Amino acid sequence: MSANETFVAGAARGLGGLPQRLVQDGVVEESAMLVALQNAKERRTSFVTQLVSNGAAQARDIAIAAASEFGVPLLDLDSIQLDLDTVKLVTDKLLQKHRVLPLFKRGKRLFLGVADPTNLLSVDEIKFQTGLGIEAIVVEDDKLQAALDKTLEQVDTQMPNLGDEDGFDLENLDVSGGEQEFDTITRDDVEDAPIVRFVNKLMLDAIRRGASDIHFEPYEKTYRVRFRMDGVLKEIAQPPVQLSQKISARLKVMSRLDIAERRVPQDGRIKMKLSKTRAIDFRVSSCPTLYGEKIVLRILDPSSAMLGIDALGYEPFQRELYLKYLAKPQGMILVTGPTGSGKTVSLYTGLNILNREDTNISTAEDPAEINLPGVNQVNVNPKVGLTFAAALRAFLRQDPDV
Repeated sequence: MSANETFVAGAARGLGGLPQRLVQDGVVEESAMLVALQNAKERRTSFVTQLVSNGAAQARDIAIAAASEFGVPLLDLDSIQLDLDTVKLVTDKLLQKHRVLPLFKRGKRLFLGVADPTNLLSVDEIKFQTGLGIEAIVVEDDKLQAALDKTLEQVDTQMPNLGDEDGFDLENLDVSGGEQEFDTITRDDVEDAPIVRFVNKLMLDAIRRGASDIHFEPYEKTYRVRFRMDGVLKEIAQPPVQLSQKISARLKVMSRLDIAERRVPQDGRIKMKLSKTRAIDFRVSSCPTLYGEKIVLRILDPSSAMLGIDALGYEPFQRELYLKYLAKPQGMILVTGPTGSGKTVSLYTGLNILNREDTNISTAEDPAEINLPGVNQVNVNPKVGLTFAAALRAFLRQDPDV
């Protein structure tokens, strides 16, 4: 059969795009392609993987044809050294789900190694998760799987060890606690050593990664933990769903919330003492959902305000603009942005720059998230009449500079 006859026959059987190209080029027999497509549909995998694993076609031949069909580059994974920081931009779950591998990042674009360029869902999901533009580069399926397994293993081994060798006893960290009624969750559940170690490890890990928030999220059949880093949520762990109530109870006890109340939102606070000179505060919010309480911890690290303006990641013109207006004797600076974008740290950094012996600074906050020695911080409390307006009126009689 000629190439043209093969093309027509393939089209008649419903083949198109890359599958038809592979048959037309003689990379794979048409019958084997139809079997691979059916298996891929049933097993929710790529037909490319099915062809390679069944020995119906060579991974290299498929990659060459795919690169030509879609007009994208072809790369030999053996020729490059992968950057683990780039790989970690995408969650392990997405990498394994779609069998793709982040290769390198250039500006706001992430270059993704793929064996099956027809998998547009992978591009959409990773673009959504990272907030980056995605450029596909074709790689060989067998080398992709080997590189993926090796890289994910390296990522796991690089995860910080938060045990005793780092100076932290995960079962006996100095954190605030509370004495509450325990309802169906027993005291043994809340103080269960594995639960204590798991929660403490996550909190320490979030601090070390520079996360701004920790999300504990229960669903019908799963339970996941996510960190917000650089404004983007990233899945960190999926504990067994059976542990969701124990983890929630542990967090509520640490933050002095009512462990028996699961019907209404609650707010609390945790103070974790890391050393004699350093403590981290966590603002805790619980919210009842369909399958349990979602709990979010906002990390309030006082040291983040002491890093200086150079640590904020501003562009040079933004840095100069902020310093210029901080130096003015009067006026108002508004800081706006989405959750986790750095509003709080930007404001506290500005206060820290202005915090001098000859300056009287007063703040009205709800709540005061980071303690700044030398700044008169007021927690507003509308229930007793201490509103923002009342605090500002009081400040005017306090000989203020800022």
